[in-house]
Amino acid sequence: MASNFVLATDSCCDLPNEMVLAANLEVIPLSFEIGGKNYHNYLDERSIKTKDFYGKMRDKQIATTSLINVGEFLVFFEPFLKAGNDILYIGFSSALSGTIQSARIAAEELKMTYPDRKIIVIDSLSASMGQGLLVWYAIKLKEAGQSIEEVAQWTENHRLELCHLFTVDNLGTLRRGGRLSGTAALVGSLLMVKPVLHITDEGKLVPIKKARGRKSSLQIIVDLMKERIKDPEKQTIFISHADDIESANYVKDLISEQLGLKDFVIGQVGPVIGAHSGPGTIAVFFLGDPR
Repeated sequence: MASNFVLATDSCCDLPNEMVLAANLEVIPLSFEIGGKNYHNYLDERSIKTKDFYGKMRDKQIATTSLINVGEFLVFFEPFLKAGNDILYIGFSSALSGTIQSARIAAEELKMTYPDRKIIVIDSLSASMGQGLLVWYAIKLKEAGQSIEEVAQWTENHRLELCHLFTVDNLGTLRRGGRLSGTAALVGSLLMVKPVLHITDEGKLVPIKKARGRKSSLQIIVDLMKERIKDPEKQTIFISHADDIESANYVKDLISEQLGLKDFVIGQVGPVIGAHSGPGTIAVFFLGDPR
């Protein structure tokens, strides 16, 4: 008989808190600082309301973020192991944070104390609700009775099908945070130009298109989605926004009209991701090829 296992992730998954609770998903928060004060990126917004965070950013306050250290992972993981559970942790892209490396070091340390327990750490190579969508598929497999090894294998096999298409109001926040690659072709005086970006197979952020104006950038996302999506009628589309629910709903309507899709989950870009992408970010996530 397969042993019980806990499915865990970090707060960069940006999943709506009600989904987390319904799935018994365990989430460790990253932390951030804004306005001289430290916060944790809890998905239930207990530390700070996401809307208030973006209000501070719009007031030109600079946000900085911190990875999860090894000690925090030791404290997070150990109670599950003590209770006799194995752990499958699906974490934030290694190309964007050192968090996954901290998880791996903690897992190796704990294996010495709990040699009979399994701790599997998977680099999602994804971010925000792209990471969240990968975790959501893992939740479905776990609920269907698959073992920790089966869920881990599916996640490893399919993580590079997780498409991330998004637009930001400007590239300045991403550039300042050092999270953006391949900017040379698209960075310049982008006053009315809205960049469209994606995440590469290596988990890096790269601009791929530019649009004149907001609505044009949102249509480009949908056009790229049409080219890349696989078996759309079988998918639930995840959309996230950084304090711009109107644009999120606009994209949802475009996708519904142009692809005939009906299943959506809309969530917020949390403060840790938002610290680097800025207010007004809109992102769409789905399974596709190429990524």
